[in-house]
Amino acid sequence: MIQAMKNIHPCLWFNGNARKAAQFYCGIFKHAKITSETPTVVHFEVNGQKIMALNGGPHFQFNEAVSFVVECDNQEELDYYWEKLTAGGEESMFGWLKDKFGLSWQIVPKVLGELMADPQRSPRVMQAFLKMKKFDIATLLKA
Repeated sequence: MIQAMKNIHPCLWFNGNARKAAQFYCGIFKHAKITSETPTVVHFEVNGQKIMALNGGPHFQFNEAVSFVVECDNQEELDYYWEKLTAGGEESMFGWLKDKFGLSWQIVPKVLGELMADPQRSPRVMQAFLKMKKFDIATLLKA
């Protein structure tokens, strides 16, 4: 008999800098900590989400096929995560960015789903956010 799955969590492949990456992420998110470490693997948690950082070598690189989504309650929170995660990385469009390790993130306002669910408003909201790199919540609400 197959037991119910107790836990599923991501494993992120780094080129020898898993500890630096874990420290970087734990320094950004308030409820984050490194939970264990070996020369090969660093385990850490962010808001209760377990993450494994593997020192796997140069064989694989991150791409946009996998990203982490940070839903933000307000513009201050959105600005904070955008600034911290783009430091040494690069901005993209529509709330997407890559951090200095090449990992993709989507920094989005929680209200975006509600705005996009409104059939009257969603075309205007989409037109507004198609011009944005970092989301501007006030502009989205005006659309």
